[in-house]
Amino acid sequence: MHNQFGVYGASGHTKVILEILENSGNTITCLYDDDPDKKSLLGYAISNDQSVLQTKDMEWIIGVGNNSTRKKIAENNFLNYGKAIDDSAQISKRAQIGPGTVVMPGAVINSDTVIGIHTIINSGATVDHDCNLSDYVHISPQAALAGNVKVGEGTHIGIGACIIQGITIGKWVTVGAGAVIIKDIPDYAVVVGNPGKIIKYNRQ
Repeated sequence: MHNQFGVYGASGHTKVILEILENSGNTITCLYDDDPDKKSLLGYAISNDQSVLQTKDMEWIIGVGNNSTRKKIAENNFLNYGKAIDDSAQISKRAQIGPGTVVMPGAVINSDTVIGIHTIINSGATVDHDCNLSDYVHISPQAALAGNVKVGEGTHIGIGACIIQGITIGKWVTVGAGAVIIKDIPDYAVVVGNPGKIIKYNRQ
């Protein structure tokens, strides 16, 4: 079924979302950004008028890659949030995906995985069976999560990172690019390297 969509935010991340929606045959009715200097993106006019957020019969996607910013927008704007799922993504019929979530080209989401709201599964990322990803998570391109991995709210898994099976990663964690995670990670930690080591904690 083809729907009408609006995208909140006009960034490079939004460009990918727009193409996902286009390729699925959806109609992009509105592109909103609160920066008055932004006028157009990929041929779409950008509105700075908040009244467009009240447009009826339209689903919204937040086109912002930063997890904390995406959460603030979602909590301050009670919109009808849809999903943007690229046609090339391989998604199990037994996976559950929350509203506002974006699944990018080539991503794989396997059986009995649960993904929360406003989460990003980026290009070529793999999320294996029985994983549980909370809200506002970002799994970067080519990152790989083995089975039964749990990821807390707001966590960012960096490009090319690997998480072995059964690992629990806390909330608002940053896993660096290419890191290999072989043990549980506590909330707010910043982890880099192979094997992954905590180098500091994000401000709580």
